Amino acid sequence: MVKLEKIGVVFYIEGMGNEKKALERALAKTAENLRNEKLVKVKRVSVEDVIENDVEELKYSGMIEAELEGDLEGIVRAVLKYAPAVVEVLGPGRLEIDAKRLMKVMGEISLFMGQLMEKFGGLVAYPSLEEIPLPKIGYTEEELEDFILDERNIKYMFIIEAFGEDEEEIKKTMLKAFFIEGCKINKIAIKGEEKDGRYYTLVAAELLSPFETMFQLNAKYAPVAISIEEPQIVDITATELQNALTDLAGFVYELVHRPIKKKLIEKDTFRFSLQK
Repeated sequence: MVKLEKIGVVFYIEGMGNEKKALERALAKTAENLRNEKLVKVKRVSVEDVIENDVEELKYSGMIEAELEGDLEGIVRAVLKYAPAVVEVLGPGRLEIDAKRLMKVMGEISLFMGQLMEKFGGLVAYPSLEEIPLPKIGYTEEELEDFILDERNIKYMFIIEAFGEDEEEIKKTMLKAFFIEGCKINKIAIKGEEKDGRYYTLVAAELLSPFETMFQLNAKYAPVAISIEEPQIVDITATELQNALTDLAGFVYELVHRPIKKKLIEKDTFRFSLQK
C-alpha cells in the first residue's frame, strides 16, 4: 500500500483593486478564512501591506503568504478554493500516488472546472491548426513500455465532448490539439450525432503524456471521464506537482476574473472611442 504522505506548500495569493481600504478588507477576510481552513493544516498566514501600482485600472495590490500542509486531495481543493498566483511545494521531494486515487482527484478537478466553464466560458483556445500535420496514431507494445518506464509517461483514456462541422473535421482538430498539448496518441474513437445544425461527438482517446500535461489537459478540457491505465503507481516529483498546481490555480483565476477583465476592456474601448 502506498503511504499517504503529507504535502507541504506555500500559497502566494495576490489581491488587486482600485480601492485601498476595500482591498485591505478583502485580504484580511481571505487571511481569516485561511486561518480557519479545515481542508488542510494551516501553519502560518501573513498579509503584506497593500501597495500602489503604476497600473491605472488596478491601482493597488497586496499579497498573502500561507504555509499549508495536507494530503493531495486537501491541497488540490485548497488550490481550487483560493486560486493562488503561485504554489510552492516544500516537500516531499517525490510522491508515489496510487492511480485510482489520482483518478478521483482528477475527476473532482474536472467537475469543478466544468462548472466554472459553464458559467464563464471555456479555456481551450488554439491558433490555426491548418499547418499542423496529423500526428502519428498507434504504438507498439515495446514503444509504449519505453514511454512509460523510461520517459515516465502516463497512459490514460480521455473522453471529452466536442462540437464541429462533421466527424472527420472534429477528429483532425482533436488529433492536432492533443499533439500540440504534448500528448502521444495511441488510439482514438469518435461517436457522434447531429444536434441543432451542429455535429456533437464524444471523443475517446488513449493518450500518453507526462503527469503535468495530463493534469493541465484534465483541467482545461474538464473531460466526461479520465481513466489512468498505466502505471498503477504514479511517480510525481515536487517540481512537477508545483507546476501542475500553479497551472491549475491560474486556470481557476482566469475564469473567475474573466468578467472583471471584460469590464476593464470595455471601459478602455469606451475611453478610446471618446478620444478618437
